[in-house]
Amino acid sequence: MSTPPLASGPLGPSALRPLLDTVLAALDAGARARGGPLPTGGPDAVAARMRKAVGEVLPGRGDPHALHTLVHAFAEGAADPAHPLCAAHLHSPPLALAAAADLAASALNPSLDSWDQGPGPSELEKTVAGVLAREVYPAAPQNPDSLITTGGTEANQLALLLAREANGGTVRLVCGANAHHSLRRAAWLLGLPEPVHVPAPAGSLDPAALDQALTHTPGPLLVAATAGTTDAGLIDPLPDIAAHCTAHGARLHIDAAYGGGLLFSDRHRPRLTGLDAADTVTIDLHKLGWQPVAAGILAVKNPRDLTALRHRADYLNAADDTEAGLPDLLGRSLRTTRRPDVLKLAVTLKTLGRDGLGALVDQVCAHAHEFARLVQNHPGFELHSHPVISTVLFRPAHTTDTTVAAVRRTLLTDGSAVLGRARLDGRLWLKATLLNPATRPDDLAALLHLVTARQATLAEGHTPR
Repeated sequence: MSTPPLASGPLGPSALRPLLDTVLAALDAGARARGGPLPTGGPDAVAARMRKAVGEVLPGRGDPHALHTLVHAFAEGAADPAHPLCAAHLHSPPLALAAAADLAASALNPSLDSWDQGPGPSELEKTVAGVLAREVYPAAPQNPDSLITTGGTEANQLALLLAREANGGTVRLVCGANAHHSLRRAAWLLGLPEPVHVPAPAGSLDPAALDQALTHTPGPLLVAATAGTTDAGLIDPLPDIAAHCTAHGARLHIDAAYGGGLLFSDRHRPRLTGLDAADTVTIDLHKLGWQPVAAGILAVKNPRDLTALRHRADYLNAADDTEAGLPDLLGRSLRTTRRPDVLKLAVTLKTLGRDGLGALVDQVCAHAHEFARLVQNHPGFELHSHPVISTVLFRPAHTTDTTVAAVRRTLLTDGSAVLGRARLDGRLWLKATLLNPATRPDDLAALLHLVTARQATLAEGHTPR
């Protein structure tokens, strides 16, 4: 049996080229078979089709058509974030150029845990990380830095770890009731005291309640604010929160996993006023950055905080190698083997520039405002509030939470639209998270039409095919 060709090396490009044709053909065929933003039939039907397509996972003799078969099944059974009616989550359609750059990273397969596994990629990461940190901290007196992470969850965990180590091994998390669940989970994972939860009326943290919590909670304290909540895309009053942290000597972390992309937009950047007061900031560029997962960032104002991550493993960063000038990469992450996700970021930043990325941000925010206007002007719907970023909460008027939930599940089951859900003000809302720059006004109107049609079907007691 001949050795299968490798993705890199002298023959790598010629080996990849026909395989890429196969993958692209299978992606196209799978999408056509799916026919909409989500496969039809619900979990049982999707699972049965996938099992049938896969067949025997590890046959005695290999199947030369497996690439086409499995990519086709994968595409047919996937949610497509590029479909204009796929608008449930902070799940953006990746830019083609970012996906193409990601192929190069996969083909060469460098690992950023030692310099000799990725000499150029490690320098690229250092350069891009510094530029992104300066976006967050444009006036920082020191050279701020950032770490490339797998997403907001890892970035938030690292933020709590750095805060703990900066405070002698312990810290108490103070966060809003609106904070992302990963912060509370990180506190549990790191063995920190039970977090203090501050009220978040109308979905954003209450500065007065925060002041009371900081006054009556013994330190050291870490306040976590949010710039772009998962449920409604709301931004906490960052300047007020920062002022209270300064007054009480508390450290500040801002989870801007969603809202951080507003930094690229001249129009929307002012919404993040106060962001640079934080000691650490989480940003996810696989949200308002249109990157393939994963593309998380933890920006750190004071690079001295990163000394807490230093670690020695002789086979990766021997002391004499470091002294001789080989870069030490183990302090850039808690992971060892680490993919060069920086390449797709660098390609996107350089290709589109600030203006190009800012235009994409402006487009999706404009789509959200247009959708909110459609909802507000439609007698059959109720709008929760006007969007802050690109999330719109709405629901059919004069109906129950049970019906709202059933409408959403019906849309998911028949594969016609993907909407999220959020509970605010004691009621259940449908959530449209608009991250597709190519969405058209007709698509927004179609989304409302589908919700109306499914509600009518449920009212008649029928289950759609």
